[in-house]
Amino acid sequence: MTKRSAEERRRLIADHVVEQGTATGAALAQLTGVSLMTVHRDLDDLARQGVLRRFRGGASALPSTVFESSLDYRLGVNTAEKKAVARAAAALVEPGMSVMLDDSTTVLVMAGLLVDLAPLTVVTNARRVLDVFAGCEGIRLIALGGEYSRTHDSFLGMPCVEAVEALSVDLVAVSTSALDARTAYHQEQDVVLVKRAMLTSAATKVMLMDHTKLARTALHRVGPVGDLDHLVVDDGADAELLGKLRERTRVTVAPITS
Repeated sequence: MTKRSAEERRRLIADHVVEQGTATGAALAQLTGVSLMTVHRDLDDLARQGVLRRFRGGASALPSTVFESSLDYRLGVNTAEKKAVARAAAALVEPGMSVMLDDSTTVLVMAGLLVDLAPLTVVTNARRVLDVFAGCEGIRLIALGGEYSRTHDSFLGMPCVEAVEALSVDLVAVSTSALDARTAYHQEQDVVLVKRAMLTSAATKVMLMDHTKLARTALHRVGPVGDLDHLVVDDGADAELLGKLRERTRVTVAPITS
């Protein structure tokens, strides 16, 4: 096959795994019309890029306690919940503020709601958030550099942490992959270090979480719920857990609308 057709085949495989959550190598060979060996080579290549995660006999886009799912997968799930949470969090931002935004998909939705609140200073490590604000009049845009992550389409690592630590902003908005009654978590160390630095850099700390991330844990601790100023969740959250969270921080419950 030509180089172009091989790239198209890998895109087809990636799209299928992201859409289905998981897929076996045999199913992907049938989908693409190539050998199982070729499919396994494609899966290895996509795993190296951080697009999906390999397991014996196939691949997955789903998160676990030790692996985060790819950005493309996360963009397509729980969209109504993310919109509800993003709207409620955006209401905390006022013109003239300096705002730091992380690389989560929920915060990406929030970013789109802030473009009409100029003047704003926006600081971010997320490439797609940069795209939202690039060219917007009245927006001072500061990009946080670092090592580029294909999985998150953002910049991470110590250069990013050091850039965050040099700043002090009015408000930071972050999300993460898991949260229980006491602690927020994430699967990846590099992501955790950046989120911790961001939370330390802001006068007001806001965390955005759709209800599917609640009552869960992951490998690394981001920080205590009690350190947050606002926790914004959607109305699918469990009432008992909400009660426990309200003992530690201010909780806003956003209604999901169609």
